[in-house]
Amino acid sequence: SHPQELVARAAQLGYHALAITDECSLSGVVHAHEAAQRGGLHLIVGAQMGVSWSSDEADADTSTGARPMQPMRLVLLAQTRAGYGHLSQWITIARQRAVKGRYRAYRSDVESAADHPHGALLAGLPGCLALLAPDVTQPFDQVLAHAQWLKAVFGDRAAIALSLLLRARDDELIERVRRVSGITGLAVAATGDALMHVRSRKPLQDTLTATRLGLPLAQCGWQLEPNAEQHLRPIGRLQALYEPAWLAQTVALAARCTFSLAA
Repeated sequence: SHPQELVARAAQLGYHALAITDECSLSGVVHAHEAAQRGGLHLIVGAQMGVSWSSDEADADTSTGARPMQPMRLVLLAQTRAGYGHLSQWITIARQRAVKGRYRAYRSDVESAADHPHGALLAGLPGCLALLAPDVTQPFDQVLAHAQWLKAVFGDRAAIALSLLLRARDDELIERVRRVSGITGLAVAATGDALMHVRSRKPLQDTLTATRLGLPLAQCGWQLEPNAEQHLRPIGRLQALYEPAWLAQTVALAARCTFSLAA
């Protein structure tokens, strides 16, 4: 859905706030900001990024039989104007490494490594919150390693995002997130991972997926989203799916993001 449609729907549903987090991009935030200003909604500016451990590690010899470390999925939210600038710069760096339409982001970009060209400026990505969005297909040890790294780099600005989309392995995902949270101390925040403002947009979402894949719709199979749950759901429905503490943590994180394009 268009960012304006998402913002309008969120306001209609009585949301406290809405985060617009395009894939390694801030392209949708201007239209979203305009809609949020009209609807009186607290808009959070951010982006999602798949972050690899490093270019060197990605190319390393895996003949030992060890499982390669999968990229971690991060949701990054600008808290302040400085944070917005830092996030913008990381996106620019990641985009410049790859061909048009793609990006390559590494954990070393935001580590405080003195010998890294961006380390001094982007270390810890100041002024931004970082949420780890684990996938149920990732082994527990890898999710734990991602979470431990995130806490070491972002400290009290880190959390774990939990999206419950009525899929077959939701219970397994919840159990994994609980364990990682218990070990690392990272709080769990409820997230919607919405792609559509209303459920009825699922056919359009499928068509966009087919276009991105370059396949006829009938040949996309399991590459399409399995249901239409990735829409903005009513608050009552979210309360039935998520624990109160998870929803409260989401509201608390939103309150820490004070940046606005109007400032």
